[in-house]
Amino acid sequence: MEKLKILMIGSEVYPYAKSGGLADVISSLSIALSEQGHEIKIIIPRYYSIDKDKLSSFHEPMCINMDYGEEWVKIYYTQLLNSNVTVYFIDHEELYGRDGLYGPSPTEEYSDNSRRFSVLCKGAIQFCKFMQWIPNIMHSHDWQSALVPALLYNSDIDPDFHKTGSVLTIHNLGYQGWFSFQDINFAGLDKTTNSHNDGIFNFLRVGLDKADILTTVSPTYANEILTDEYGHNLHHILRRRKADLFGVLNGCDYQTWDPETDINIKPYNYNSMNLTNKTKIKNEVQKIAGLEINSSVPLIVLITRLVEQKGIGALCGPSYGSLYSICSELKVQVIILGTGEYWCEEELTRLDSKLDNFKFIKAFNNELSHKLEAGADFFLMPSKYEPCGLNQIYSLKYGTLPIVRNTGGLADTVKCYSNGSGSGTGFTFNDLTPQAIYDTVSWAVWVWYNRKNDIENMQQRAMSENYSWEVSGKKYSEIYQWALDRKLNRYPRSW
Repeated sequence: MEKLKILMIGSEVYPYAKSGGLADVISSLSIALSEQGHEIKIIIPRYYSIDKDKLSSFHEPMCINMDYGEEWVKIYYTQLLNSNVTVYFIDHEELYGRDGLYGPSPTEEYSDNSRRFSVLCKGAIQFCKFMQWIPNIMHSHDWQSALVPALLYNSDIDPDFHKTGSVLTIHNLGYQGWFSFQDINFAGLDKTTNSHNDGIFNFLRVGLDKADILTTVSPTYANEILTDEYGHNLHHILRRRKADLFGVLNGCDYQTWDPETDINIKPYNYNSMNLTNKTKIKNEVQKIAGLEINSSVPLIVLITRLVEQKGIGALCGPSYGSLYSICSELKVQVIILGTGEYWCEEELTRLDSKLDNFKFIKAFNNELSHKLEAGADFFLMPSKYEPCGLNQIYSLKYGTLPIVRNTGGLADTVKCYSNGSGSGTGFTFNDLTPQAIYDTVSWAVWVWYNRKNDIENMQQRAMSENYSWEVSGKKYSEIYQWALDRKLNRYPRSW
């Protein structure tokens, strides 16, 4: 295998800046690729929350030539999580020295995000020249860095990048970076770059047009986004580029998510050979949540952003959701951990006050999320769509059986239980309706009470599943070679 120089460009990376799974993916994939022998660098903005006093820096500033003038920035850097991967940070106080990554709150965006992330994209190109380090591959993640492929595509006058391939990963097609068409000028892109005559400058759309190779985060989602239903008005481009689109399932960071070594559940660590401590951590979770401490009652957990994508309307809509029926008609306990849309937080708070067997914890709490994964018997994910999903993979490792809608990465990772053979690693359903959610939860609860051996066997199978980044990293190494082949076909002559 050829050893490559790869630059990852994104808006966040764990543990320095995180709003969701994107940060975990960039971090874990980079480490996995580094362990294969590739030379990996990551570049993101230095947000206000990242302490520059804990970073190293270059003495000389870097100039980024934007269409409207020069942007002078400082470059900070550090090693990623005791790995050989270096993370670089573009420091620009006016653009990134704020609370929040994309806006002042989860539901608000900064009005100048087009400029902020145009600077990131052009800065990534300039960074390579600044470092005198021209990568074989520039790998962009989501809309915030999706202009990089277009900048490389338009770099015909710059021989430095003629052999640099571009890869763009779609983590969630629902977020595209829509701005005024005039904002295309920020990055100095020619207006012909955006061939869609709709008055919109769409970062992701530009990247989908120009990247050498496209990837997304599960095989099923790669097929779903070609359809009208899941394509978010970009399915026509994706269909045209179907031959260049690959679905690679995200891996799991088993150094962080493993019940045998998880520091967040000490002293109740366990493995597939002995689940005794899983019952003990379940009792601790019940105590933390203020629920009855009772090991015989199945505990169902949901950890999520409270938004429509996660199927939250069908679960707990005030006039038709299934959550009230689940809690009032079934002998179960339910805990939901998360924050999100105001109406949903209000409804869950109301249900919490009415139901003794339901608790809503309005928070983002990493330590508690580990405890909930370990202590639950079932993990519920009724997503409208789920590009990959990580919680169901965590749940499998913890012997917490997923109850999921049959979509995206959920379909690729959870094998549905069979009443006849007892096989499977969880429970799945197809229709996103309150009735379908209720029926599937009822089914899982029935199996819990009536087929205990099947539950225990499913836990054993679930915990033996392997969705490591080592597997995903090898697939990306192959994809990078495809991207280089594509680039060399475009520039067949030697430079």
